[in-house]
Amino acid sequence: MACGRLMSAPVCLIENDENGQLHVRKEAKDILDGIKEPVVVVSVVGLYRTGKSYLMNRLAGQQSGFALGSTIESKTKGIWMWCVPHPNKKGHTLVLLDTEGLGDVEKGDEKHDTWIFCLAVLLSSTLVYNSLGVIDNTALEKLHYVTELTENIRVKAKEGQHEEESADFMRVFPSFVWAVRDFTLELKRGDELITSDEYLEGALKPKTGCSPQTVRYNLPRNCLRQFFAVRKCFVFPRPASTPNMRRMEQLNEEELESEFLEQANTFCCYIYNSAQPKTVTGGCTITGTALGNLAEVYVEAIRSGNVPCLENAVVSLAKIQNVSAVEEALQLYMTEMFNMLQLPMHPEELSDIHTDAEKKAIEVFITLSFNDNDKTYHQELMGKIHNEYQDMCQQNLEVSRMQCEEILHEVFDKLDKSISNGSYLKPGGYRQYRDTLSHLTSDYRARTHSQIMCEEVLSTYLRAKEDAGNMILQADQSLSKVEQENEVQRLKNEILEQRQKGLEEQNQLQEQAFKDMQRTHDEHVKQIFHQMEREQERIIRDNERVLEAKLKEREALLQQGFQQEAARMQREIDSLKSDMNKQETSQPSTVSKVMDGIGTAATFLLPGFIPKLAGIGLSMLSKLF
Repeated sequence: MACGRLMSAPVCLIENDENGQLHVRKEAKDILDGIKEPVVVVSVVGLYRTGKSYLMNRLAGQQSGFALGSTIESKTKGIWMWCVPHPNKKGHTLVLLDTEGLGDVEKGDEKHDTWIFCLAVLLSSTLVYNSLGVIDNTALEKLHYVTELTENIRVKAKEGQHEEESADFMRVFPSFVWAVRDFTLELKRGDELITSDEYLEGALKPKTGCSPQTVRYNLPRNCLRQFFAVRKCFVFPRPASTPNMRRMEQLNEEELESEFLEQANTFCCYIYNSAQPKTVTGGCTITGTALGNLAEVYVEAIRSGNVPCLENAVVSLAKIQNVSAVEEALQLYMTEMFNMLQLPMHPEELSDIHTDAEKKAIEVFITLSFNDNDKTYHQELMGKIHNEYQDMCQQNLEVSRMQCEEILHEVFDKLDKSISNGSYLKPGGYRQYRDTLSHLTSDYRARTHSQIMCEEVLSTYLRAKEDAGNMILQADQSLSKVEQENEVQRLKNEILEQRQKGLEEQNQLQEQAFKDMQRTHDEHVKQIFHQMEREQERIIRDNERVLEAKLKEREALLQQGFQQEAARMQREIDSLKSDMNKQETSQPSTVSKVMDGIGTAATFLLPGFIPKLAGIGLSMLSKLF
C-alpha cells in the first residue's frame, strides 16, 4: 500500500460543495484507488469539541494530524481520511475517518449531521462514538442519530420492505465502540466493581412499560442493541490539566495523566486487534479502491434525494469494481508477458511465462472483484487473456518463421542461383543437385534446430522445388529410365516425409495449446474455489456473530422480565438459524453451478485456442497416408 505510506497527513474525503451538497474529493479518491489491499476502516463520530480527533491521531501513531482545535469552534468539516499501514495485519491498510462534530449550533443543519453519521456507519468496519462525562439518558438522547438509521439506510432493495429484521442490519453494520471522555465516576454497581463494558450494557437496559416516555427512553437503547452485534466501551479520565488541554498536540506522553495514557494505549490495542476488514453484503472484503467507489455510490444516492440502499450499492459497486478488475488484471498480464518475452522462444518456455503471468493476473482480479456471482467478469477475463496469449503465440510463430526463412535464403542461395542459370541441366547434374540439396538441408537444420517453425519453412521450400527437381531429373541423360522412376518416387517420399515433419511440429504446438488451456482452467477453478471458501467463511462468521448477539440479548430480556420481547427475539433466532441452514445446504450446489460455468467458458474457448498458424492439425495426418 504505497499510497498509504506516503500520507503524511489526513485529507478530506467527503465535504460540502458550493451548492451545500456532499461530494467525494478527487484527491482522497485517487489515494484510495491506489490501495489494492483490504482495508480496516475505523470511523469516529460524536458531538463537536469532545476530543474525537485526538483518538484518531493516536491510532495513526502520530502526535498530530487530524485537527484538534483549542476553541469551541468545530475544526473538522465533513469527513477526513488518513490511510496508514495496519500495524498488526500484514497486507492490510488502516483507514481512519474523522467526522465533522455533530450538533454544531452554528451549522443549524440537522439533516447534514444525520448524513455524516450514516456515512460513517456505512463506510466503516468499526464505529467509535465519542462523548464527554457519563453514559446517561442525556448522553443517549444526544445519540438520536442511531434511532434514524432505519429511516435513512435500507439493507434490501425490495419495495415496501420497511420492516427489515435487525439481523439484516447487524450483518452489515460495524462494531460499535463507545469512548467516554473525562470520566470521573468509579465503575461500581452497588458495592461491586464492574467493567466498562458492563457499564455500557447497564446503561442500555430498557424500562418496562409502554408509555410515550418509556418508548422514547427505550428507543436509542433498543437501536444500539439491535443494530450493533459487537459493543465495547472505554472510559477515559481527563488527559491533562485545563491549561494543558488547550495544547494537546504539543504535549508529550510524560505530560499526560498516566491513567489516561494507559487507557488510550488499551483502546488502540483493541482497535488494532479487533477491528475487522471492511466488508459488504455477501461477506466480500473490499479494498481501498472499492471503498472509494462505495463512498461515491452512497454520496450520489444522498445527493439524488434517495435513501442509501446497501443491496443496490453492492450491485453498483460490483459493476464498477469488476470492470476495473478485468482491466487491471489484463494490464498486469500484459506487463508480465512483455517483460519476459524475447521472441522467438520455445513454446514450452512461452507457456511457462504465460502461466505465471496469468496466475498473477487472476490473483489481482480475485482481490479487486466481488459479487461476480455468475462469473461473467471472470469469464470475460479468461477470454481476453486467451486472445492476448493466442496473439503472442502467433507473433512467436511469425518471428520464428521470418528468422527461419532468412536463414533458409542464406543457406540455399547458392542452390537457387545454380538452378536459375541451368548449372544442373547436364548429364550427372541430378546427383549433383540432390547431393547439394541434402548437404544444404543438413546445414539449414543445424542452424535452425531450436526454431519452432524450421521444419514448416523447409517443407514449404522443398514443395516449391519439386518441379525444378523433376525437371533436372528428366534432363539428366546419364540415368536409366528405371533410375529416373525410382528417383521420382524417392523425391515424392522425401517431400511427403518433410511435410509430415512440418505437421508434427504443428501438432506439438497444438498439444501445447491444449495443455495451456487445461492449466488455465485449473488455475481459474482453484482461485475461484478459494475465493468462495473465504467468502463463505466470512458469511458464517457474520451469521455466528449476529446469532451470538441475539442469544445474549434474549437472555438479558428474560432476566429483566421482558417476556414478550424475549419471545420475539426467539423467533428472530429461529429464523436466523433457518437461514444459516439453508445457506449451508445451498453452498455445494452454488459451487457446482459456478464450476460448471467456468467449465463451459473453457469449452467455448478451447477449439479456438490453437495458434492461428498451427496448420491443419492432428486430424489431417491420417489422410496423408
